[in-house]
Amino acid sequence: MPVFEYEALSPEGSKITGVMDGESEAAVRAKLRGDGNYPVAVKRSGSSRGGAGASAWFRFSRIRPVELHSFTRQLATLIGASLPLDAALASIVAQTGNQALKRVVADLKESVSEGDPLSRALQAHPREFSPMYVNMVRAGEAFGSLDLVLERLAEFGDRSEALSSKLRTAMIYPAFMTVVGAGVLFILITFVVPDIMQVYERTKAALPLPTRLLMALGSFLGTWWWLLPVALAGALFALRAGLKTERGRLARDRILLKSPVIGALVRKSVLFRFSSTMESLLRSGVDIVDSLEISKRVVDNRCIAAVIDDAIEDIRVGRSLTGAFGRSEWFPPTFVQMLAAGEASGRLEDMLGKAAAAGERELETTMQGLTALIEPLLIVIMGILVGFIVLSILLPIFEMNQMIG
Repeated sequence: MPVFEYEALSPEGSKITGVMDGESEAAVRAKLRGDGNYPVAVKRSGSSRGGAGASAWFRFSRIRPVELHSFTRQLATLIGASLPLDAALASIVAQTGNQALKRVVADLKESVSEGDPLSRALQAHPREFSPMYVNMVRAGEAFGSLDLVLERLAEFGDRSEALSSKLRTAMIYPAFMTVVGAGVLFILITFVVPDIMQVYERTKAALPLPTRLLMALGSFLGTWWWLLPVALAGALFALRAGLKTERGRLARDRILLKSPVIGALVRKSVLFRFSSTMESLLRSGVDIVDSLEISKRVVDNRCIAAVIDDAIEDIRVGRSLTGAFGRSEWFPPTFVQMLAAGEASGRLEDMLGKAAAAGERELETTMQGLTALIEPLLIVIMGILVGFIVLSILLPIFEMNQMIG
């Protein structure tokens, strides 16, 4: 049955939007009137074979990752209970509160009802469903284990989202301290220090170098403070322009991997994403070359992608998978040994699962250590800067006391 998007007015006069099954536009309008609503506009939802019909009503709606994971788990449960796929999707449409997700699931239902496999329907929504997601679903359809594959996808999504959430939470306090500290220093140097320094200027005495530097900085910020946001905006624009080039993205990825503090976190994050993605794909029946191709996109790092490309070439000419990873500087020897053991024993997905679990633990430990390091480091930096300001203000007083003495 076709799916329609509608915009209507409730009996109270408030605007409501949503999606609804119906034989025709007239049937949807009649159902809306039967519910006491006044239909303003009704339009057939853009089908999974043509995104041009997508309504502007949902253009700016957002589907959070946790909602997609919940949808995946619900679908796995309903299919596991022997409910037909189109009926399972219809049930989820009725229960979903997020209108953007409701529209996507309704499109999937319409496409599946017209005879398309779920994997093909998912491909029409690349923003919501990654190539990894689509390929795992395709493998589940081929092997008759769609419910198990969907459950595995939900678990993988939950683990990845939980790790990302921990990283975001760990960085909130340092970011807050940095912004507040920078703001306090700016106010001190721009508005407070110049008033104090006017006293020294009247004495016409030679001032110490730190005091002269502080006075020059305060004078500059008091007059040209607007240059700071302009310079910051220019730097961000130049950075974005550079990252649009392949050379710029490659340089960024290499710097991230090699940086002394963040580098360890990035490398462990890459290792976790690669191992967990490969494990999920291989367990779902995706062949190893396709698994590597998909994992390369999930990792999203050009230095690592080059290593994976070498591994793909090695496999195609009959060489071992572990050769390219062993030659790389980005993968630790322990991981390479686990890959070799899994390849030799025919239990590669088991070893990748162990590597992913170990990588997740190491990543959490690294995040905790990094957070513990950043906090005292920020305190030390703030102490040095405040100490410089205080010293610059007090030095002339000490010199005057010595002269009087």
